[in-house]
Amino acid sequence: MKKTKTAPKKSASPKSKTVRAKRQFSAKVIDGPERAPSRAMLRAVGFTDADFEKSKVAIASTWSMVTPCNMHLDVLAGEAAHGVNTAGGKAVIFNTITVSDGISMGTEGMKYSLVSREVIADSVEAVIGCEGFDGLVALGGCDKNMPGCLIAIARLNRPAVFVYGGTILPGCHEGVNQDIVSVFEAVGKHASGQIDDQHLLEVEKCAIPGPGSCGGMYTANTMASAIEALGMSLPNSSAQNAVSDDKKTDCRNAGAAVVQMLNRDIRPLDIMTKKAFENAITVVMALGGSTNAVLHLLAIAHAAGVKLSLDDFTRIGKKTPVLADLKPSGKYLMSELVAIGGTLPLMKTLLDAGMLHGDCLTVTGKTLAENLRGVKPYPKKQSIIRPLSDPIKKEGHLVILYGNLAPDGAVAKISGKEGEVFTGRARVFEGEEPALRAILDGTVVKGDVIVIRAEGPKGGPGMREMLAPTSAVMGRGLGKEVALITDGRFSGGTHGFVVGHITPEAHEGGPLAIVKNGDTITIDATKRELRLDVSKKEISKRLAKWKQPKPRYTYGVLAKFAKLATPASQGAVTDHQLFSKK
Repeated sequence: MKKTKTAPKKSASPKSKTVRAKRQFSAKVIDGPERAPSRAMLRAVGFTDADFEKSKVAIASTWSMVTPCNMHLDVLAGEAAHGVNTAGGKAVIFNTITVSDGISMGTEGMKYSLVSREVIADSVEAVIGCEGFDGLVALGGCDKNMPGCLIAIARLNRPAVFVYGGTILPGCHEGVNQDIVSVFEAVGKHASGQIDDQHLLEVEKCAIPGPGSCGGMYTANTMASAIEALGMSLPNSSAQNAVSDDKKTDCRNAGAAVVQMLNRDIRPLDIMTKKAFENAITVVMALGGSTNAVLHLLAIAHAAGVKLSLDDFTRIGKKTPVLADLKPSGKYLMSELVAIGGTLPLMKTLLDAGMLHGDCLTVTGKTLAENLRGVKPYPKKQSIIRPLSDPIKKEGHLVILYGNLAPDGAVAKISGKEGEVFTGRARVFEGEEPALRAILDGTVVKGDVIVIRAEGPKGGPGMREMLAPTSAVMGRGLGKEVALITDGRFSGGTHGFVVGHITPEAHEGGPLAIVKNGDTITIDATKRELRLDVSKKEISKRLAKWKQPKPRYTYGVLAKFAKLATPASQGAVTDHQLFSKK
């Protein structure tokens, strides 16, 4: 699909100038005597004569009762449609899938999570492309909805705005705020005897009080913030409670904004430039965001035709401090950041310090600097966002590691609280489940480096998140005593001394495949190195004996993903050079 702007062909309609400006795609589906069958179908779903003269705007919703993250998006989709219609367009709502990481975490089902990102991207692209929509508003709540929608938006390159469904309000137990990670960590405390069955049940019952995405700076809030910094959401869209008047207004305004983009012929690829991706990375670093941002921003950039690499995260991380004291490593929840002004004052601080590109275009039709003009600073008496003069960490927490265990790179989440160097003995597990059992039953002890392999994009397949094992480690009080490395990935709720996205993955014959129990492993965030303390000769000897395992799935969507997915260092995308260039 061509992503550069081209002059649309003349429509059969005599209103050619209007059609070219606002109805480039819908005119081909609707206009002219030969399109009468199309119009007949559309009349049945509510189109009037007047509607055929308007821009046709899709509202791509990921509404579902599968998860609380998305259970309210049907209402928000209606608000976005109202915004489109009031601004002079014609809105049409359609749905696509979502899955719930929080529910499937730690099970075989979690292998479908990252895969769902690709399914969402493909399905949104398919509907928009098939039905001739001129623009779209995409609404997402759970983790993979957001990058999935952005990948489709980049492929299509039609005027579009992304709307985040908003963060959940916290639960409360014995006066302490709770969220989904509280439940996972309570499982570890229960296993170690710190809490009883009744306490675990009480936390389970109160942690998720209603609609909205997981409440810390986990993957959903991270990606929402990144997309806003990228310029593809309206200002502060990433920092609103799911159940709020502000979120409904955001949806209506997004609908109106797409119509304005159509009027001005502003396209996503005008917005999603290299500098815009640098803005997104900077904001993710400052917020202490999820490791998944690395994987997803690489994937979105690939769809947008922007050259982004792991080394860009290193370059930007070296000059970007962590300022937000947000969970999982910090104290506060996203709803508390919302209460003091959201992400805009942080972005204004970064802009004023010369750390953001203010000249980047956004979906408002204005530049980032113009959007931030007049934004007031945070209240003086707040401790959620630290000043630049007193950061939580002087450099970014997402540290790209290389070394003989990760020749093509790995992603570490180093908040600084765990320390920056860990050396320990390998305790190797083929997959997540045996590792979790060993953590809960006390097999894993102080000084271990937990090695979980065969969980990469191809080997898993699907690159599961290791929230259950990492939460069990924290729950058992081993957060500073053990490390965990994997070719899988981590939930945004993960904290501790962890390294993921190791490439090449074990299934592809990466050095992770030949690690043995008792080997010494060193994670050094200062040298940005992941090292197996075994001689080159021994590593070569082991690799020579290694044989690739058979695929775990031979048909269906997981098999397709395993066949097509690129390495994690390239975003684990499924549409990378599907056909070789002649």
